[in-house]
Amino acid sequence: MSRVAIQVENISKMYRLGSIGSKTISEDLNRTFARILGKKDPYAQIGQLNDRLSAAHSDFVWSLKDINFEVNQGDALGIIGKNGAGKSTLLKILSRVTGPTTGSIKIKGRVASLLEVGTGFHPDLSGRDNIFMNGAILGMNRAEIRARFDEIVEFSGVGNYIDTPVKRYSSGMYVRLAFAVAAHLEPDILIVDEVLAVGDAEFQKKCLGKMQDVNKKDGRTILFVSHNMAAINNFCRTSILMEKGAIVGSGLTRDVVNTYFSSVKTNGGEALEKDILVSSQNDSLKFKRVALVGNAGVSNTFGLDEDIVCEIEYEVIKSNTKVVPSIQLLDKYGECILATFNAPSSTIGIDRYFGEIQPQGVYKTQCVLPKHLLNDTQYFISAYLSSDINFSDMTAAPEVLSFQMIDTGEMKQEYTGNWNGQIRPKIKWSTIQLS
Repeated sequence: MSRVAIQVENISKMYRLGSIGSKTISEDLNRTFARILGKKDPYAQIGQLNDRLSAAHSDFVWSLKDINFEVNQGDALGIIGKNGAGKSTLLKILSRVTGPTTGSIKIKGRVASLLEVGTGFHPDLSGRDNIFMNGAILGMNRAEIRARFDEIVEFSGVGNYIDTPVKRYSSGMYVRLAFAVAAHLEPDILIVDEVLAVGDAEFQKKCLGKMQDVNKKDGRTILFVSHNMAAINNFCRTSILMEKGAIVGSGLTRDVVNTYFSSVKTNGGEALEKDILVSSQNDSLKFKRVALVGNAGVSNTFGLDEDIVCEIEYEVIKSNTKVVPSIQLLDKYGECILATFNAPSSTIGIDRYFGEIQPQGVYKTQCVLPKHLLNDTQYFISAYLSSDINFSDMTAAPEVLSFQMIDTGEMKQEYTGNWNGQIRPKIKWSTIQLS
């Protein structure tokens, strides 16, 4: 008996830019006759791949092109890629929200999907009514839904509002109830898009735990789209990488995530003002340069036994501005390993302790990431400038630099395997005989 839960064969999806349907009757007739005769859409031949960074040369765009993969029952498949890669379009086709232009899909079992806030909910119905409606859509009778009703409400945490129309829910409450319904009404296949990012950190952790239970204990199949690489890596054994509507990588999640990060265009050892992408809530401070310096000068590769100096040059635009420079060191999954900021020693009260008031001008500050701290893998640096220790008014340069730590072999000694973890400090051990 086949264990394949989802089989996708040559799926493609074409859209026309700026219009719904065809622009003329002749185009409609041509496409209709082609479909009746079993021929390809005549306008599909001129369609181009979906590339948001270049101008379109055709009115027809392939949002997906020749997608093929299989998912076995009980597997958890991660789907990753940049915004606009086609991930959500693929999930909508698998959820039967829209149909493919070409290709076929075979799905074994009931599908519950959580694609965006409010998916499958009627805004004028109460939370209670929407639970029963979603269960009916999944093919469950009222007795089956009623048996799980209390568990759904408790998990969602919206018990006080269960008889309130969901159009009055906040986006977080919407997602809480929608996920609780999708996870507890026993679908054979659960499809989850990035919508979980709307919830707070505690609820995201709770959802991931429930997804693991549904997958491991109940043997349900899960498709999970997320930009949180740590969550994808921890939850999904295998993943696929999408780019411009096509699958460009598949296999073990660890390898696919590494491929994804290697494709992300990030500055190396130095970024100048023209290269630095900034989000700013503070018009008094501006980045001029961020660089990483090692034994050989500016670089994006360093040895494990090498100090790394992080230099930040910035401009104070408005005189007498308090400045708090800081950096975050992130691993390749986007998780923060450490954060540090420039806080001069002083006995002055805390409001004046953090940051120095500086006149107009260009300044350079620096800090040192000590040798024998990091492991041999890839890291990212995010830089920040703020006038407040609470960083409520920061100018941010997220993931402005990437760099690679290299193990030259000197630290491995007699052990030649891989060292786990994101840090690898030199730690002193000692042993004494007790008896």
